[in-house]
Amino acid sequence: MSKKILVAEDSSVIQNLTKKILSLQNYEISAVKNGKQVMDKLNKEVFDLILLDIHMPIMDGMECARAIRQMPDDKNGKVPIIAITGNANNYSMDDFKDAGIDDYIPKPLNYDSLVETVNGYLVDGN
Repeated sequence: MSKKILVAEDSSVIQNLTKKILSLQNYEISAVKNGKQVMDKLNKEVFDLILLDIHMPIMDGMECARAIRQMPDDKNGKVPIIAITGNANNYSMDDFKDAGIDDYIPKPLNYDSLVETVNGYLVDGN
């Protein structure tokens, strides 16, 4: 059974490229454009990993990660979260960890390192 990834990214270009790249790895991809939509999805479905843009409208990635970690459902409440950010310098790894984010990938996205990071959590980690 393929692993399910939720991509939260407000840029359609990055969202579409990410979906394409990860679909080629046989992952099942769902995509949303803001943190509120992430929470709506998580209330209905279980995911194996979340790629979370930090700068999104309505609810940003940091706020969204904290909300995910507060979910009572063990499966989604503990899902690996990988931040995608163009402003990695604005945050330390401690800031990400405090919000419940497991890892991050800087923008512009390097799709080789995206696949490597995702596989590290979903293929090697499980």
